[in-house]
Amino acid sequence: MASLRLSHSAIGAPRSNWGTRAVLAARLGAAPAPTRASWAQQRPAPCVHSHRSTRKTCRASAQAGSGGAAVQSKEGEVLAALSTIIDPDFGMNIVDCGFIKDLAVDAATGAVAFRIELTTPACPIKDDFERAARERVQALPWVSSLELKMDARPPQASRGAQPVDMPLLPDENRPNGLRSVAHVIAVSSCKGGVGKSTTAVNLAYTLAQMGAKVGIFDADVYGPSLPTMISPTIRVLEMNPETKAIYPVEYEGVKAVSFGFAGQGSAIMRGPMVSGLIQQLLTTSEWGELDYLIVDFPPGTGDIQLTLCQSVAFSAAVIVTTPQKLAFIDVAKGIRMFAKLMVPCVAVVENMSYFEADGKRYFPFGQGSGERIQKEFGLPNLVRFPIVPDLSAAGDTGKPVVVEDPTGPTAQAFLELGAAVVREVAKLRMAPKNSVRYDRELGAFVVRLPNGQEDFLLDAAVVRRNDTSALSINEWTGEKTLRDEDIPDNIEPAGWQPVGNYAVQITWPDGFSQIASYELLDSLPRLSAEEAAARQQQRAAAAAAGGSGGMSAAQQILQNARTTAPPS
Repeated sequence: MASLRLSHSAIGAPRSNWGTRAVLAARLGAAPAPTRASWAQQRPAPCVHSHRSTRKTCRASAQAGSGGAAVQSKEGEVLAALSTIIDPDFGMNIVDCGFIKDLAVDAATGAVAFRIELTTPACPIKDDFERAARERVQALPWVSSLELKMDARPPQASRGAQPVDMPLLPDENRPNGLRSVAHVIAVSSCKGGVGKSTTAVNLAYTLAQMGAKVGIFDADVYGPSLPTMISPTIRVLEMNPETKAIYPVEYEGVKAVSFGFAGQGSAIMRGPMVSGLIQQLLTTSEWGELDYLIVDFPPGTGDIQLTLCQSVAFSAAVIVTTPQKLAFIDVAKGIRMFAKLMVPCVAVVENMSYFEADGKRYFPFGQGSGERIQKEFGLPNLVRFPIVPDLSAAGDTGKPVVVEDPTGPTAQAFLELGAAVVREVAKLRMAPKNSVRYDRELGAFVVRLPNGQEDFLLDAAVVRRNDTSALSINEWTGEKTLRDEDIPDNIEPAGWQPVGNYAVQITWPDGFSQIASYELLDSLPRLSAEEAAARQQQRAAAAAAGGSGGMSAAQQILQNARTTAPPS
C-alpha cells in the first residue's frame, strides 16, 4: 500500500540522550544505564508505548482464547494500515509518533474505534490526517464501521525532548501565570512602523481560528497598540486582591494583556521601571491553558527585549520587515539578538511588499529585503503581505482583518503564516533543549546541549572561577580580577535555574548570583568519566568518615576575602 506523505509535521520523534550516564554507570560498577540501542530493543511496540504521556497509546479490548488472538490480529491490521501515513519532516508514521489512542476492535462485528491525538489543535493538516486514516482503515475488507475522533493534547509548557516514558508536566521553572502555556512566540521587528503589531494581532486570531487556545501580550508600554486593534467588552485589567494575579481581557476568544488596558493613561518612565512593569504584566497574568501566547515586542534591542527573553523561555520568534534596506539593517540586529539569546526565528514577514493595479504588480519600496534576510540567516519561511487598505482599516476599527473577513485573501496569507509557525514550533518542541543540573554525588554540573551527543560534566569550582560578570572581569581592560585561589575546590551551588533559552543562573553559598551562558559552559574543560568516578569515591569516603572536617565552601570564601582585603 502506498505511503501518504503530508506537507506538515505536528510532531517529532521522541528522543533521549543517554550519553554520560551510561559511561559513568559502567565506570562506577553500577548497573549499566540503557544505551540507545538497548533502549530501542527493549522499547514496547509502537501501539502500546507512551509518547510523552503516562496514558497508553492503545487500549486493547482484551478477550480470552482464540477470540483474543483474533482481536490482536485485527488490531495489527489497523495499525499496519495507519502506519502508511508518513510525516515527511521526521520520516515517521503516525503510529510510531504516538498519535493513535484508545484503539478498540470488535472482531465479531468488524467495528473499529480510536482517537488521533495531535500535539496541537491548530495542526493545519489535521483534516488530511483524518481523511487518510478513514481511507486506510475503511479499505480493510472486514471493517464494517469506524468511529474516529480527532483530538489534541492539553496545553503544557514545552520543556524540550524527554524519554518517551517520561510525562510532560508544566514547567516548574516558569512563572506561575505561564506554567500552562505551551508555547510563547515573539513577534519582533526592531524598527517601528513596519506593521509588527498588525502582524502579531492577526497571527494570534489566525491561530485561534485554526483551533488553538491563544493569548496576546502587548509589550510596548510607551505606545501600546492592542487597545486600538481589538474591541473587548471589558477594557480594563482586573487584579485578584488576594493573589495579586492579573486577569486578561478577552475578545473573540483570545485573551489579551496590554498596558493600555491598565487604565493609567500615557506612560513616562525610565527603562528599569518599564522592564519591571513588563515582566510583572507578563508573568503574573492568569493566562490559564494556552497553546500559543503571542508577544508583540516593542521596537529596539534594549533592556525590555532582554528582560522579556530572560523572564520567559520563548519557543520561537517571527520577524517583521519591509522591503526597504533601512528596515533590513534594523531587523538584522534583532535576529542577531534572538540568536544570542537562543530564540529560534522561524519566519520572516515582508509587510507592504507590493500592490496590484491595472493587472500588474508594483513594488513601491523595492524588492529583496525579505529574501535577503531569509537567505542570510537561514530562516525557513517567508510570507509576503501586499499593501491593502482593508488591513490597516480593520486595525483602526478594533476588529482584525482575519476576524472581519476570515475567507479573504489577506486572511489566507495569514493562514499560510500561521501554518508555518505551527509547523516550525512543533519541530522545535521535539528538538533537544539545553539543560543544567547539579549532581551532589558527583560534585559536578551535568550539562546537556543540543549540539552535543552526550551529557557532560563540569566542576563547580571551574564554573565559578570563569564568571564573566563585571565583578570578576575588568570591563575596561578585560583583565580577570577574580582570583582562582579565592574559590575553594569543594564549592557547591546553593541553587540554579534557567534564564530564558541562553543561560543558567547559579546562586553560590556566599550569595553571589552568576549568569553562566550555555556558550560559556560549552567552552569550559570537562570532567572525564575517570575523574568523575574518583570524585564520587572520595566524596563517599568523606561522608563515611563524617564529613571533610574543614571549613565549608562559603566559610573559605569569606576567609579568603578577609585575608586579601586591603587595609581600611
